[in-house]
This record gives sequence, C-alpha cells and structure tokens, in this order.
Amino acid sequence: MADLFTTAALSVLVVSFMVGIVVGLTGMGGGALMTPALIFLGINPSVAVTNDLVAAAINRPVGAAVHFRRGSPNLKLVMWLVIGSVPTAFAGAFIVKAIGATDEQEQFVKYAIGVALVFTALTYGIRMYLQLRYVTAGNVMSEDEPAVRPVPTLLVGIFGGLLVGVTSVGSGSLIMVALLLLYPTLSAVKLVGTDLLQAVPLVISAAISHVLVDGVQWAVLIPLIVGGTPGTYLGARMASWVSQSVTRRGIVIVLSLTGITMLGASPTAVGITGAAMLLLGPLFWGFVRQTRGLPAFDNNAAAWRMPDKNTRD
Repeated sequence: MADLFTTAALSVLVVSFMVGIVVGLTGMGGGALMTPALIFLGINPSVAVTNDLVAAAINRPVGAAVHFRRGSPNLKLVMWLVIGSVPTAFAGAFIVKAIGATDEQEQFVKYAIGVALVFTALTYGIRMYLQLRYVTAGNVMSEDEPAVRPVPTLLVGIFGGLLVGVTSVGSGSLIMVALLLLYPTLSAVKLVGTDLLQAVPLVISAAISHVLVDGVQWAVLIPLIVGGTPGTYLGARMASWVSQSVTRRGIVIVLSLTGITMLGASPTAVGITGAAMLLLGPLFWGFVRQTRGLPAFDNNAAAWRMPDKNTRD
C-alpha cells in the first residue's frame, strides 16, 4: 500500500485524469494516449500495456451497458468482430513473451506501439474526413440495418484484436474507422454502441492474457482507475463547449509525434515534424473543407458531427 503514496503513483494519477478528459471530450479510446504516457513516465512498456488493459477492462463495460440498454449496438456486427478479436487479443501477451529476452520484448512492444500510434493517427484523420464528407453530402440516414459482411468484419476483428493484445492501442479508434468504411450507412449512435460493446470482450481477453503472463502492479493500476474515471466524466461535460475540430486535429498531431518518438526518431526530427504539422496542417485541412463546399476556417463543431441528433461523435 505504501507504493500508492509515492510521487510516481501521483504522476500516474494526474496523467490518467488528463487523458480521461481527452477521452471524454473526443470519445477516443484511452489506450492510444495512456500507454505511451505511462512509458514516458518511466514505466516499462509491458507493464504499461498490462495495467492499461486491466483498467480499460474495468471501465469499458460501463459505457457499453448504457448503449446496450438503449438498443443501439448492431449485435450481428458485434458477434463477428468478437469471434475474430477475442482469440487474437488473448494471444497478444504470449506473442510478446515468445520474442526472446526481456530487453528484446520491451523493445518490440515499444516499436509496436509506435507503429500502432502512427497508424491510429492516419486512420483518425481518415475518420475526420469521412465524417466531414458525410455531413456535407446531404445524406439521409437509412433506418434499415446494413447487410452484415461476415468475412471482412471477421478480418477487422482479427487484426484489431492482435493489435490490442500486443499494444493496448486500437480497440476504439481503428476498429471504428474500419466499421465506417465497411458500413457507411450505419447511424452514429449504432456505430458508437457497436464499437463500445465489441471492445468489452476484446479488452477483457487481452487483459486476462497479460495478467497471466506479467501480473499487475497495483501502484500503477489503482491510480489509472481513480484518475481516469473522474477525468472522463469531466471531459464529457466539457464536450459541449470545447471545439471538437481543434481538439481532434490536436490529437492527430500528438499521436503522430508520440508514434515517431517511440520508433526512435531524433528530437530534431520530432520537432521539425511537429512544427510542420502545426503550421501546414490547418492549411491542408482548410483546403479539404473548401473542396467540400465549406469555409476554410470554421470552428463550428456541428461540422464534425454525424447527422444524428441523438448522439455526439
């Protein structure tokens, strides 16, 4: 218990609270932000992945239960995603364990997280563009359930589960983007509900395997849970008056820079990349907005919402 009253534990508590705010603001899965944050605090990658997964396994069922009671998840999609993701998620910790010596395992996990973060940043940018295109195309949301495509949905589950099992990243952002691409007519509330529900067995499976292989560190896990829950609640309350467009573009930049840092980029390269994204990113996005018939610079959060008045993306 004395480990819970150290500077390191307090640092984890503060960081988990801050990450929780971002999760509440954007709906983005915390793994892509929390795991690298723990590593930067000096926690070794395997411990960071394990404890982040266990915390997610405790917290995720709450949001999923709310959506399930509302009847929003597409249960057929959930079934195919879970069939693919649960076995590969469970295999993740054992794959890492089979890499070799401890140092080799830590280096492998660090590089894998770097690749996952860069990939997440790219897919998150794609998600932003798809939502913008949908909103500006004058689409009318169908009330009918889309026809389920078992094979591609199963493949999404397999890949997503493996990525989460190794890195803890991707249970929300990557799989949600894949669902957007496969099922563009799926309403926003069903998309979010489906993603939240399928992530529960996925994350639990990955967490169990990592606990079996590595165990948990209570001095990391308890601050993660205690800090993350109120942070997520506060972020959700702030979401109505914080510009979603600015927040989401900022997340893409943070994920990209964190990813290339994990991959071993020099501080100079990281600084140049960050400056270029800060300066040129808004110009590029302004050009994209203009191609969709919108003003280049408009912070109206409504332009970032799916046309479903019952939910916010």
